Amino acid sequence: MNLPFIDLAAQQARIRDSIDSAIAAVLDEGQYVSGRQVVELEKQLAAFCGAKHCLTCANGTDAIQLALMALGVGQGDAVFVPSFTFAATAEVAPLVGATPVFVDVLPDTFNMDPQSLKRAIAHAVDLGLRPACVIPVDLFGLPADFDELSAIARDAGLKIIDDSAQGFGGTYKGQMTGVLADITTTSFFPAKPLGCYGDGGAIFTDNDDYAALLNSYRVHGQGVHKYINERIGLNSRLDTIQAAILLEKLKLYPGEIEARQRIATRYSNALGNKFETPYMPDGLTSIWAQYTLKTRDKGERDALQERARKAGVPTVVYYPIPLHRQTAYKDFPADPAGLPVSDDLSNRVVSLPMHPYLSAADQDRICDAISGG
Repeated sequence: MNLPFIDLAAQQARIRDSIDSAIAAVLDEGQYVSGRQVVELEKQLAAFCGAKHCLTCANGTDAIQLALMALGVGQGDAVFVPSFTFAATAEVAPLVGATPVFVDVLPDTFNMDPQSLKRAIAHAVDLGLRPACVIPVDLFGLPADFDELSAIARDAGLKIIDDSAQGFGGTYKGQMTGVLADITTTSFFPAKPLGCYGDGGAIFTDNDDYAALLNSYRVHGQGVHKYINERIGLNSRLDTIQAAILLEKLKLYPGEIEARQRIATRYSNALGNKFETPYMPDGLTSIWAQYTLKTRDKGERDALQERARKAGVPTVVYYPIPLHRQTAYKDFPADPAGLPVSDDLSNRVVSLPMHPYLSAADQDRICDAISGG
């Protein structure tokens, strides 16, 4: 029998009755957009991470675009993004008229390399671009190096958007993602550790002015109400049904983060003598959106994946082609020293099944399969 890569059904079975009741309440009340559940979710999410403001939206990609709009990023601006991540981080820059500039990542955490960022900033200036914003990604659930990146950003006059689509709930030296940057964004795509049953996203900030702009931009640039339009905006609101579902899931989330940590520790203990297991810097915690190994080379990864396939164990490569090699992005600027770590990781990383309901027996099966028995 094939194992699921992410077992959403196990979680749903645990809370199905409460989910059904929550959806029924929305149906009874008839407020399908901007209902009371949306307001309550924003309040609880802000309290969860310690942010002053939380504004939900239609998806995690919109969240980043809205953040750029609130910061006034546009034509002639450079937005610095890691190459080793999902396309959403980079694609929003051209959508607001800005230029994405690709930065390499660190070989141990897979997160943005501060030295590569410095080189990319200097290169952008040489090209006549205005360094405007940097978007670190909390890849696979681990917060980026915000001490180093924030210092560089301050020196260069950059704003910081934390793309925490994979990392909401992770901690950096005692603070949770949501308060580590000027604006933080996250995604509630179903496969995310805190996911709804459709698309959804949220934006966090402690800045009152940014919050007011975000609230306007997400509803067609509204002023005092939606029929007074003060700016060009988007239609990006979280559906009330999705908010109701997330409220039920948020109740479980702290315990699920703990379960993910136990499972990650068990993986590392079982596999650390055969593969390069994830590195955890002191003072940081991951929410383990993915558990990702590094093999010696692509050949070893191919063999691992074939053994797993034969044993009914799914594996996934995040990400097989770094963004600076993608057709859509290959002509945008990048660190002039190259992006060798992003290139290397794309040939060596492989992610294993990870979710809070993974049993010890199934985990043993996974470890046996990928290790060759």
